[in-house]
Formats: sequence, C-alpha cells, structure tokens
Amino acid sequence: MKHIIGAKPPIAPAGLPAARLVEVDEDSAGQRLDNFLIRHLKGVPKTHVYRIIRSGEVRINKGRVSADTRVEAGDVVRLPPVRISDKVAEKAERPAPAREFPILLEDEHLIAIDKPAGVAVHGGSGVSFGVIEQLRQARPASKFLELVHRLDRETSGILLVAKKRSALTHLQDQFRERETGKTYLALVTGTWPANKKVIDLPLHKYLQADGERRVRVTTADDPDGMRSITLVKVRSTAAARPEQGLPAMSLLEVTIKTGRTHQIRVHLASQGHAIVGDDKYGDFDLNKRLQKQGMKRMFLHAWRLQFNHPASGERVQLNAELPPELADFVPRA
Repeated sequence: MKHIIGAKPPIAPAGLPAARLVEVDEDSAGQRLDNFLIRHLKGVPKTHVYRIIRSGEVRINKGRVSADTRVEAGDVVRLPPVRISDKVAEKAERPAPAREFPILLEDEHLIAIDKPAGVAVHGGSGVSFGVIEQLRQARPASKFLELVHRLDRETSGILLVAKKRSALTHLQDQFRERETGKTYLALVTGTWPANKKVIDLPLHKYLQADGERRVRVTTADDPDGMRSITLVKVRSTAAARPEQGLPAMSLLEVTIKTGRTHQIRVHLASQGHAIVGDDKYGDFDLNKRLQKQGMKRMFLHAWRLQFNHPASGERVQLNAELPPELADFVPRA
C-alpha cells in the first residue's frame, strides 16, 4: 500500500482525521475489501468497517462497492475518517510482543511453524494478539504475512503462514477444495473400537447464552448442519489405571476431510470418547484428576500436513512431533 501524494481529501468533521486515499499494491491484489480495510483501519471494530462500506463512505476508484469486492493492484481506495475510543486507540498503539516460533519449513513463499498450545493464531474474542501479530512484530521487514488456515488456541502443531498473496490464495484454494491432508494426534478416553474408522455426521454451530461459540452433532435434515467427515486410526491403547483414577485411553491418528469448527473434538466426543483435557466437550472430573498428574492442556496436536507447494506444485509433507508435555503423557500399551 502507498499513499497518493497530492490527493485532496474531503474536509473531515472536527475532531476526526481527513479521509485517506491509498493505492492497492501487488501484495494486496485479490484481497476482499473488508479484509483489506480491517488490516489498514487498525483498532476499528468489524461492525463499523461493514457499516462504512454499506454507507458508501468507502469507495474504490470513486465508485461504491460491497464488502466482498476484490481489490486489484492500482485501485485507489478511499478510507473515510473514523473515530475510535481512547481505550481501543491505546490498544492499537500497543503492539504485540515480537516472537518467533519453531520453524518446520520456510522459503520465499511460506512459513510452516510448530505452534505451541495456549497461543491463539490471531487476536480477537478477548485475546489481544496471536501468532500472526507476534510474527509481524518480529519481522518488520516482511511486507506480507497472512494466516493460511487456523488452529484452536488449545491445539498445538503445524500452522501455515503465507509470505505472498499468490501463495495465500493458492494454499487456501487447496484447503477449500480438500486437496490437503490434515492428520492430528488425539488421546481420548476409553478403548476406541478398531472397526470405527469413519465418522460422517453433520455439525451445527451455535452460540450459548453467554456468547460462547459451541458446536454439536445434528441430523441430516438440519438446514444449518454442515456435513463433516473424520477418519480415525488407532495408534495405541492403554488399560485403565484404577489406582490413579484413570480410565482406559486410546491414542488416535485423526484425519479430517472437512475443516469445521471444533470438528475433531465434537465428533470424537459424540462417540463417547472425548479428548483428554478438552474443557468444552470433555470429561470435566477426569480433566481435574489429570491436571494433578501434569496434563494441563487438551491432548490434540496437528501432527501431519500434506499440500502442493504454491510455486513448484511439488507435494510437500510436514510432520510436527508431539511436544514433550504430550509425549511424556502417552500411555504405554
């Protein structure tokens, strides 16, 4: 993005900065307008971003546009003056702490990191910052860093970050078209039946009374249900340990063919085998006992990812081994 020298913005109301005219650069070409604005109007709530688009205050090449309009290189975007609260402004001016993460692969097109558990992938929903904000602070010279996909905050493992717009769109297309291979390791309660290899149950996303997002298995005739497919392979099992108050457990390799919110967690729990340490869909009493024995997180890890490289087309397979806090807890058969 670059500012246009000599442009004459309209006069802004008292107390507001003037409107800005910015030119879309090559790295931003192809991005949705709403995402473009969210990046450049720091601290402005998403609801306000959509409001100024609908009102016609945001224009591309002097014309009215919609939120899903794709910006192109050379487009001139009018960013209207916006007012944000002092609290939000202070937060926007306080950058995320710079942080690098363990790298599994990096080239000029992408970075594959091994995300630790407990770190959100991006700020929002009560989280000030996440992996992407910290990575941008650690690499100020990088013009373009964008998340290709997401992992739950509690989940560790492989996370892709694009370093070019072309790589982002190419990789996201693969995720959308189910051309990637995503396999997780999950430790669940009980002995998983070896013949139970496919879970094909629709999922319904909803909000609880307190605004927290949840997901449940639903029926095929639910208009809001999304078809969701999970493949399960048993890696190992361990017998119950009554003296420690622990049930039998199974370590599973779980491959998802669809990428729904909380898909693995809800699908496994729906079969009576919740993920160990899951604070939303798991066995809460068991989780308390496990915490006393050192298991203080959910046992879900993005272990293997396969995709076609966005530049060469070569098939890439990445593996992220279990972090120590999980590997040390795996029961021996």
